[in-house]
Amino acid sequence: MATLPVLPLTDDVLLPGMVVPVILDATTQAAVDAARAGAEKNRLLTVPRIDGEYGPVGTIATIQKVGRLPSGEPAALVRGEARARIGSGVPGPGAALWVEATLIVEPEPAGKARELAREYKALITAVLQQRGAWQVIDAVERMTDLSELADSAGYAPWLTLEQKIELLKAEDVTTRLELLTNWVREHLAEQEVTERINTDVREGLEKSQREFLLRQQLAAIRKELGEDEPDGSADYRARVEEADLPDNVREAAMREVNKLERSSDASPEAGWIRTWLDTVLEMPWSTRTEDNTDLREAKKQLDADHTGLEDVKDRILEYLAVRNRRAARNLQVVGGRGSGAVLALAGPPGVGKTSLGESVAKALGRKFVRVSLGGVRDEAEIRGHRRTYVGALPGRIVRALREAGSMNPVVLLDEVDKLQVGFSGDPAAALLEVLDPAQNHTFRDHYLEVDLDLSDVLFLATANVIETIPGPLLDRMELVTLDGYTEEEKVAIGRDHLLPRQLDRAGLTPDEVSVSDEALRLVAAEHTREAGVRQLERAIAKILRKAAVKLAVSTDKITVDRVSLADYLGRPRFTPESAERTAVPGVATGLAVTGVGGEVLFIEATSMDGEPGLTLTGQLGDVMKESAHIALSYLRSHGRELGLDPNELAGRRIHLHVPAGAVPKDGPSAGITMVTALASLVSGRPVRPEFGMTGEVTLSGRVLPIGGVKQKLLAAHRAGLTEVIIPARNEPDLDDLPKEVRDALTVHTLADVADVLKLALRPVEAGTDTGTDTAAGTPELVAA
Repeated sequence: MATLPVLPLTDDVLLPGMVVPVILDATTQAAVDAARAGAEKNRLLTVPRIDGEYGPVGTIATIQKVGRLPSGEPAALVRGEARARIGSGVPGPGAALWVEATLIVEPEPAGKARELAREYKALITAVLQQRGAWQVIDAVERMTDLSELADSAGYAPWLTLEQKIELLKAEDVTTRLELLTNWVREHLAEQEVTERINTDVREGLEKSQREFLLRQQLAAIRKELGEDEPDGSADYRARVEEADLPDNVREAAMREVNKLERSSDASPEAGWIRTWLDTVLEMPWSTRTEDNTDLREAKKQLDADHTGLEDVKDRILEYLAVRNRRAARNLQVVGGRGSGAVLALAGPPGVGKTSLGESVAKALGRKFVRVSLGGVRDEAEIRGHRRTYVGALPGRIVRALREAGSMNPVVLLDEVDKLQVGFSGDPAAALLEVLDPAQNHTFRDHYLEVDLDLSDVLFLATANVIETIPGPLLDRMELVTLDGYTEEEKVAIGRDHLLPRQLDRAGLTPDEVSVSDEALRLVAAEHTREAGVRQLERAIAKILRKAAVKLAVSTDKITVDRVSLADYLGRPRFTPESAERTAVPGVATGLAVTGVGGEVLFIEATSMDGEPGLTLTGQLGDVMKESAHIALSYLRSHGRELGLDPNELAGRRIHLHVPAGAVPKDGPSAGITMVTALASLVSGRPVRPEFGMTGEVTLSGRVLPIGGVKQKLLAAHRAGLTEVIIPARNEPDLDDLPKEVRDALTVHTLADVADVLKLALRPVEAGTDTGTDTAAGTPELVAA
């Protein structure tokens, strides 16, 4: 054990056998002075110091020389001799820290130490060869002492300070050689990866430089030969000059051509410019189709493709008539705005909204393009991407015009009600400028960055549900509702359109299979119940598939009529159920509009002993829940006026249910139906089965107007109802009702709930009689 001053090393480690210079500051100078004046002449203890703390092991060193470095800084040259374990501090002369140092005696090398030494020499030689340190390689090869060989790694610059401290702490030379062998392997692997990367980068740069020089030489040779480069900037300049472009587009294209001429072919910007110029040159800037000016031919085309839909046909003919008048008078609109229309076709699935776009295009003699917007959640799908983005493309509107090949096509924006807001913006908001007739003559796509005139484009938007279309977007469109088809219209559509199409798909001819009108009427009435005709077409396809099987074994012509229909479709799936459902008190038949059109809705009410209150089931929304509470409050406050006992409602538990429970329901049109169901429950008088009703109710008993009257009345007609109650303020909506439905339904327009109850509930004296109530005070029937 020896008492030695401590020489702290902040960013270095001294291993036995190493000779290193130590820059002298106040602390190290005090240690050197104490060592030179102490009993152990010129001996001290070097200890690594990390974050202000000393390690447990140091190196006993001897001061070889004290002087100055070439830079002029004072320094001491010290040589490491042996490892020592640091003990407790002791007092000593001078300002240095004195400690007791215990010499560490290294154990004898293990049996595998020699093998590790040979492997380490081979590995370190490979590292030194990469650095060209041949003298160091010779010195390593001459080392025979294993401890000296391991401690010589302290000179390695690629070892970290922590690794060198770990070597200092390792007393066994075998352990030190194992550590060094692993570290050198890792270092060689890193060097190999780094060298490979550097080689790839160097080769890539050399290849790019070589290609650049070759391209420049090729361009010079072609210039001398008088040849133009096929894909070069000169070709783009000629194409832009020859193209029939608007002035603003030509100026923008020439600016890009100038940039292309100044840029290198290896530059990424050159690729962006070429792609942009290709897109601009592919656009039909000056191409327009001539509209059909013969209104009779246009109407004939629309009638041939679609049965019914008179409102839409009339609107298209109006648009065409106005364009013809303007063309005849050579009128131009100030500001470049054309007479483009934006029609929103809203209605249930299967009523022909999408196929109507093709018919409109045929009637006008225009190109037709369909743009599906269902599920689109990125604003760039409408306005395009910025050119600097990887994989940038113009928006769907620009792509639709390029696909159509003209600037005045019919563009069908399908499923506009199913646009979604995503993290990349709101596509519905991006459509505002596209569909605004006052703004779309200067529409700007983010990719093209030039004004695009959309005023001559006829936009048709389709939607199933109007409520999900954003208000500002709906405000820019002219709404045309397609509420569904009557039974006679379905028969005509099936006979004239669906049956021929399905015969062709099944490989059959009318001479082999025929379906009577009576069979089609039964299919529409008893096997399908929908606003559109998709299920009807599927049923016809099923009939023809079974007919094809029969024709495989028999060549006789097959005729599907009323009697044989069950052999192809089975028993009817839909039968009138209003009489059965309303046979007991507490059940009323309501009318509602869903995403698939009008539907008949049965509302059931019952009462029981228990805590007074109202229980609601059937997945009702907030609006329908409010209507139920309003209906209950109205009957409790006005029950005596209506001849009802309010105590039946106030003292018992009321349960109101709207089947089917798995389908969410909401909307402001079930108020009078709920009042009628509750009044029927309290009075014990069943609701007349032929009645359906729709309308909202207030606490004072007023019947408020609602929407979707036409769809609801069509649903009532399909369900076999003969009388319908609607709010009095909805009477103008009856003008849109088809004549056959008006003839089949008796529509009562009422403004007071008391009148609704007098009309809808069976008379007391008639018991279960379902005849018309002739009691005094019954409102006058209004035949729609």
